[in-house]
Amino acid sequence: MKIGIPKEIKSNESRVGMTPAGVFELTKNNHIVFVQTNAGFGSGFFDKDYVAAGATILNTIEEVYASSDMIVKVKEPIEQEYKLIKPDQVVFTYFHFASSEALTNAMIKSNAICIAYETVEEEDGSLPLLIPMSEVAGRMSIQQGAKYLEKPIKGRGVLLGGVPGVPPGKVLVLGAGVVGIQAAKMAAGLGAHVTIMDINMKQLRYVNDVMPNHVVTEFSSEYNIRKRIKESDLIIGGVLIKGAKAPKLITKDMLKIMRPGTVIVDVAVDQGGCFETTKATTHENPTYIIDDVVHYCVANMPGAVPYTSTVALTNVTLPYVLKLVNEGWEKACENNIPLSKGLNIVKGKIVYKEIAEAFNWETEMV
Repeated sequence: MKIGIPKEIKSNESRVGMTPAGVFELTKNNHIVFVQTNAGFGSGFFDKDYVAAGATILNTIEEVYASSDMIVKVKEPIEQEYKLIKPDQVVFTYFHFASSEALTNAMIKSNAICIAYETVEEEDGSLPLLIPMSEVAGRMSIQQGAKYLEKPIKGRGVLLGGVPGVPPGKVLVLGAGVVGIQAAKMAAGLGAHVTIMDINMKQLRYVNDVMPNHVVTEFSSEYNIRKRIKESDLIIGGVLIKGAKAPKLITKDMLKIMRPGTVIVDVAVDQGGCFETTKATTHENPTYIIDDVVHYCVANMPGAVPYTSTVALTNVTLPYVLKLVNEGWEKACENNIPLSKGLNIVKGKIVYKEIAEAFNWETEMV
């Protein structure tokens, strides 16, 4: 099979769909890999590395799409890529369709096979291709939140860890999944006082068992959220509903009861965000302020640490890529239930019900 690795063109996105090590495994299996010139440069991988791994370098993104049976990338295609995607072409990437009707319509019209990293699901309900980026984003949410708490950036002027004689900052984490646990771990490591909320008591018990004493758990309800946000310095939104839009846990009216300079970081922005006032931002312009509350809502947070993110992503995607290219997408999805759950749109038909529900459409199973 011919596999294409295009250069990511979303704003400030430096990750790449596959490392040279991943390309080596594909060429070793007698597949042809096309990599766009400088596709891996931002992640610290150079054209010569890909050539050494057996890839062919192509100059333009148009050539990569035109030459390939399957596209492996990181972020969802953006408008200028829509017309490059061919009928029957397999596109394997993060799509997050529920957050964009325009993207969904474009992929329906393309008649391609769209397999989304974020909905590949193991039997235990885990999302193996989302976990690494959630780990990165969860840890980064504290790193970024701590920075934007600084006064020159309109934050409260709070040092999360405090100093002797001054209490530490207070962090509220909404969601005790991968993002939430990683965020809590980082915040606790800085010495902050952390409260983590969820509606899953089994998960809260797990957090209670593995976290230090200054990380406390609380059942998530609107009443409890309203109580906690009044005293929090940094709030992390890490709620995920697989393949669907995130619930709005913090509404616009709640901003008025927060202290001026509070920072909120919405890691769920790819799925529409779990704050009512969320709107996607970029690494170039990452924040905006509403009612004196600093919003950080960068839609591709792991793109800021592309080497770590690209290696972590290839580690988990490569086994699935090998199944797809060695068996063909139909047989691979038939033989592998987790991979079959990654099918979102197939030749013009939505086959993942949460996407259809997001826009009140109907699904057509294949």
